[in-house]
Amino acid sequence: MKKSKVILGAAGGAAGAAAAINAVRALKFTPQTKDYGAQTPEHVDAERAMAHLSQAISIPTVSYPDKADVDFTQFEKFHAFLEEAYPLLHKTLQKEVVNEASLIYHWKGTRDDLDPIALLSHQDVVPISEGTWDDWTHPPFSGFNDGEFIWGRGALDMKNHLIGVMEAVETLLEEGFEPERDVYLLFGQDEEVVASGEGGAKAIMDTLKARGVHLDSVIDEGGAILPVDVKGVINGKSLVGIGIAEKGYADFEISLRSKGGHSSQPPKHSALGQLAEVIRDLENHQFEAELKPFVTSLFDKIGRSCTYPVRLVTCNLPYLKPVIKAVMKQIPPAASLIRTTTGVTMAEGSPAANVLPQKASVTVNFRMMPGTTIADVQDHIRKVVRNKNIEINILKAKEASKFSPTDSRTFKIIEELCMQESKDNIVAPYLVMGGTDACYYEPICENIYRYSPYRASVELLLCTHATNERCPVEAIGPGVAFFKRYIRKASAE
Repeated sequence: MKKSKVILGAAGGAAGAAAAINAVRALKFTPQTKDYGAQTPEHVDAERAMAHLSQAISIPTVSYPDKADVDFTQFEKFHAFLEEAYPLLHKTLQKEVVNEASLIYHWKGTRDDLDPIALLSHQDVVPISEGTWDDWTHPPFSGFNDGEFIWGRGALDMKNHLIGVMEAVETLLEEGFEPERDVYLLFGQDEEVVASGEGGAKAIMDTLKARGVHLDSVIDEGGAILPVDVKGVINGKSLVGIGIAEKGYADFEISLRSKGGHSSQPPKHSALGQLAEVIRDLENHQFEAELKPFVTSLFDKIGRSCTYPVRLVTCNLPYLKPVIKAVMKQIPPAASLIRTTTGVTMAEGSPAANVLPQKASVTVNFRMMPGTTIADVQDHIRKVVRNKNIEINILKAKEASKFSPTDSRTFKIIEELCMQESKDNIVAPYLVMGGTDACYYEPICENIYRYSPYRASVELLLCTHATNERCPVEAIGPGVAFFKRYIRKASAE
């Protein structure tokens, strides 16, 4: 009995000691302190920027997969608008149009021995879904400013970004600023056409590459400033995601052939019935999940900013990786951060209800993690689908990007500017789920980052590509100021 009490006492003492050690660890598990200096003041004509954003939205530069459907006169109107809105920029920078409507602006620096920097944007927007025009609070191409938001297609994706860059350059020129490095403004015409391998961005990159241009850095759309406020967990913080890579994209058509015939004499399984098993195989055999360094870095930074009771758990994140991964796999948005995703999106069978299909097909969309190739996806399909009679056809595909370094000069500049903006910002690298034009610049640049300096709620971001897309008026001025500061710092040696 005495021995049992001693053992229990020792166990209790050990548990108490462990709890005490954990409590101390949690107290020390706070954001790393670093003096980023004070934010430099920047003059911004916010009213002008708002007016120009409204004008930009009012020009429907819609892109389509088939160029025959594109109204290029709208792009011509957009180019004319930019010339009128930014006269000093067009007087100083060399402008070039490539691939029908894509734009290259070249701002000559004072030093030829330094690699140039590039700021990207795209001019095009997605169409308005048929039958949804009347669902908009304000017409989708009105650019209406109600004092709180500027409404319309492209308000967040991404004419706000393009106008922010143009306003920043125009204002810097008005102030007499001269960059040391050359500065390129590169605006594609068809970013919204997914996996457009022969589109505007690639044409721009090919043009620069042929001229021997190697870029020091690229900044494009991607992360934003997201308010994070969960009562009792994390208070008054904002998450600033800097995209250091983006997923790949692949549409695969998977088909099966059958005898077909009249539906009054069906076989046990029609071609569509057999495809149901194919779908089940694909959905039941997901790609392996992995916590990449950017995920652990993200959790670490968020964990350090949590309230003390919560930090009793978050300070142990290195030991909780298996649990974190298991939980993330059950939450689709979180799962997409740690594995290649499989989405069965379309199905096609016979042309009539009373006819058995001779050929049935499903379209499956894969978003590949960096490191997983299009060929890997095709091998995965062959491996996990038990029916070996399937036909596999790649409809459209784009490889995943590489990871850009988080210790580069450019990443540190963006991080510094964001932390100077607010000490409550949590700056972390992340993976962009969708596609951007930035990936096409890998042949001429190693430091590619995806960040759009606009503060917006998750609710607003969900309106991107949807009804009632709008940009907060209060975010316009700070966005222009960020680009001014970024150009000053990034264009210097």
